[in-house]
Amino acid sequence: MRLTDCYNFHDFRRMAKQRLPGPIFDYIDGAADDEVTYRRNTAAFENCDLVPDVLRGVADVDMSVTVMGQKLSMPVYCSPTALQRLFHHQGERAVAAAAGKHGTMFGVSSLGTISLEEAREISDGPQVYQFYFHKDRGLNREMMARAKTAGVQAMMLTVDSITGGNRERDKRTGFAIPFKLNLAGMTQFAIKPSWAIDWLTHERFRLPQLENHVKMDGGALSISRYFTEMLDPSMSWNDVAEMVQAWGGQFCLKGIMSVEDAKRAVEIGCTGIVLSNHGGRQLDGSRSAFDQLAEIVDAVGDRIDVMMDGGVQRGTHVLKALSLGAKAVGLGRYYLFPLAAAGQPGVERALETMRTEIERGMKLMGCTSVSQLTRRNLRFRS
Repeated sequence: MRLTDCYNFHDFRRMAKQRLPGPIFDYIDGAADDEVTYRRNTAAFENCDLVPDVLRGVADVDMSVTVMGQKLSMPVYCSPTALQRLFHHQGERAVAAAAGKHGTMFGVSSLGTISLEEAREISDGPQVYQFYFHKDRGLNREMMARAKTAGVQAMMLTVDSITGGNRERDKRTGFAIPFKLNLAGMTQFAIKPSWAIDWLTHERFRLPQLENHVKMDGGALSISRYFTEMLDPSMSWNDVAEMVQAWGGQFCLKGIMSVEDAKRAVEIGCTGIVLSNHGGRQLDGSRSAFDQLAEIVDAVGDRIDVMMDGGVQRGTHVLKALSLGAKAVGLGRYYLFPLAAAGQPGVERALETMRTEIERGMKLMGCTSVSQLTRRNLRFRS
């Protein structure tokens, strides 16, 4: 399969599956427990129908949005995700460059495989830094100070990951960082030699945001142990309020799902929230962000920028979320599979496909700007 044969999410996923060893593909593709929430994230959009208007004069369409003070040329952004150089040797470099080319926001993770500073050099476009709340409060302060020095405009604290989700696909293969594969996992690597050659012929794998704090050799900390040993399960609203104040700028909480929590985020001075269940990778059986979007927008949408992610595979999914009141929509697996399949050209093709779908969809909806997408254009099936 070639990149030119990829026209949608499923094509990119198939191409990534051809290239990646099974344990790495399953790390991207998998989710928690029975993966019910993972499937529901996409299925939720299918319960909602678009009602288009016609004869509206749609020669020129403006897809731009402003979210957390950042101007995006289209209403989607590349959500921060971990370990990207594991999927392709270009990793975050490819995503930063592709997002910069398309004029949209991207994020670097605490578990990113290039540094915040390098990402900033690649793209001067909008950038968020996604981080976790550590038991070591000094480390939390250091991460924020580093982001500020690097010129990052917005912080994104993930709040749904105080412990790791039960990802059984990873358990079956023994997937961990550094690799501690079982026989089944090792066999999968042996039958995909091109990935191994790629891995061995490029610079060594690093976690630059954490390498001064987490040992990646010898008795190294696996990613699951990072979650269970370094992150602070006692994190409270008071702790986060202090961080928001210390940052003094655009601050977003990722992983908000209840109206009550959305209101608290407003009260402590956050400027954005991302409705997210972590792609179904944390609490299986939790509600989809799209299903929860309307009531949270109704509660706080006039006081804080509400975004969402999870299960987005089409431009029409984005239009439905925007019509419910989301300011922008995060993409995760949507760009990770193209990254794994083809590096920067893959991410660029995926973002271009999404841009084309959103523009076509807006024209067919009779809308020339995102602000014209409203609930009037939606009907939900019972």
